[in-house]
Amino acid sequence: MTEEKNPFSDFTGAITALAEEKGLDVEDVMETVETAIAAAYKKEYGKRGQSIRAELNSVSGDMKFFLLKEVADESTREFIDPDAEEKEAEEPEMQDITTDENNGVEEEKKPRFNPERDIMLDEAKEKYGDVELEQIVEEELPTYTDFGRVAAQTAKQVIIQRIRESERTAMYNEYKEKEGEIVNGTVQRVEGKNVFVDLGKSVGVLFPREQVRGERYNPGQRVKVYVESVELDPKGPGIKLSRVHPELLHRLIELEVPEIFSGTVELKEIAREAGSRSKIAVYTEEEGIDPIGSCVGQKGTRINAIIEELGGEKVDIIEWSEDKEEFITAALSPAKVISVEFDEENNKATVVVPDDQLSLAIGKRGQNVRLAVKLTNCDLDVVSAEESRVPGETVSESTDAEEIDVDEAGEKLKEAEEKLKEMEKDLESVEVDVDEEETEEDNEDEKETEEKELEGESSPEDESKKTKEEK
Repeated sequence: MTEEKNPFSDFTGAITALAEEKGLDVEDVMETVETAIAAAYKKEYGKRGQSIRAELNSVSGDMKFFLLKEVADESTREFIDPDAEEKEAEEPEMQDITTDENNGVEEEKKPRFNPERDIMLDEAKEKYGDVELEQIVEEELPTYTDFGRVAAQTAKQVIIQRIRESERTAMYNEYKEKEGEIVNGTVQRVEGKNVFVDLGKSVGVLFPREQVRGERYNPGQRVKVYVESVELDPKGPGIKLSRVHPELLHRLIELEVPEIFSGTVELKEIAREAGSRSKIAVYTEEEGIDPIGSCVGQKGTRINAIIEELGGEKVDIIEWSEDKEEFITAALSPAKVISVEFDEENNKATVVVPDDQLSLAIGKRGQNVRLAVKLTNCDLDVVSAEESRVPGETVSESTDAEEIDVDEAGEKLKEAEEKLKEMEKDLESVEVDVDEEETEEDNEDEKETEEKELEGESSPEDESKKTKEEK
C-alpha cells in the first residue's frame, strides 16, 4: 500500500520560493498561509464561534490545527440558560453597559460564557495543569487536508491579499532607505504629462514640476532619477522622483569625483536652475589639493560626464571661502568685480563691476546674479563703476540718480552759459575802454606834431638831416 502524499509538501516549497523572489520574510509569508488555512478549516469543519489556529511545518508540510479557548470563571463571564446561550452564540458578541441607579456609575456588563471559545478554570486545570484566568489554552483538533471549493477559494484570496500587503510593505521599506539617493530606472510609460519610471521592483513617477524643461522621455529610455520621497500607498509604495532637485547634481558629483565621495573635498553650496545652468562651491582643508581641479578632472572628463548626464546643463565650479566678500566675488564669475561692500546686519551686499562687465555679471535674464544670490544666501545689488559714483544706492536707485544728475547738469550748464555771457560783456567793455584810451593818446600825439610843424619846429628827423648836410 502506497503512502498518501502530503498535499502541503510541494505547497511549502512554492511559498518559500515566492518569498525569496519577492524579497519577503519567509516566516511572515508562512504565518499568512497558516491564517488562511485556519480560516478554510473553520469554514469547512469548525463552528462560527470557534477560534482556530493552524500550524504548518515549512520543511515537511505537515499541518496541525488547534482550538483556542480562554480560561474563565464566574467573575469574568455571565452564565445564562443553555438554550438562550446557544442562540446568543450565533449572534456577534456585544458588551453591554448598565447604569447603577443608586450611584449613577456605569458598569461594563460581563461577556456571556461560550463553550466554543471559553473553558472553566477547574476544567482547564484538570486538562492542562497549572493555568490562570484569561490564559489561552489550545486543544488539538483532527487534521483535515481536504477542503471544499469555497473554503479553498477563501484561503487563496486571503493568501494573495496578505502576500501583496507584505510585498508592498517590503518594497516601501526598501525604497524608504533609498530616499535622497540616485537610482537607475527605465521609462515605462508616459501618461499625459506624468512619466512612470520602472525602478526594478517598483515604479516611481516623475510629475511635470520635477521634469527638466526641454527633456523628452521615451519608453525604454534609461535615466538616472533622484528619489525625493516614498510614501505608503494602498496600491503600493508611492515613490516620487525628480530630475530637477539640487541634490541630484550633488549625488552625480559624488559618483564622478572620488574626492567628494571620500570627504577630502567638501561640496559646500549648490545653486541650480535645472536644464540651464548651475553653480557649486567646493572647499578643502587638505594642502596640495585643488578642489576645483578635482571636480573638473583631467581634460574635463569628470565634469563633462556630469554635464552629459544632465542633458548639457552648464556647471560653474567656484572655491568656497569664509570671507563673504571674497566668496561673493567668486560667485559672480565669470564677471570681474571691482569691490564688494557687505552689510552683515541686513545680509546684503553692493557689488561694483566695470561698466563693460555689468551685463555679464547680471547674466541672461538675470540668471548669473540669481544663482549667485542662491549660492551665497544673501541679497546682491550689482552696479557698474559709473553707477557706483552715487554711493549707497542699488541698481534701480542709481538709475533714478542718473536722471536727477542729468537735470542738475542741465541747470548748471545754463548757469555757466549765463556767467560766460556776462564775462563776454565785461570783456567787451574792457576792450572798448582800452581802444578809446589808445585813440585819445594817438590824437594827442598828432595834435602836438601839427602844432610843432606850424610853429616851424623841425622834427628829430629833419634835425638829423641838417646835421649830416653841415658835416
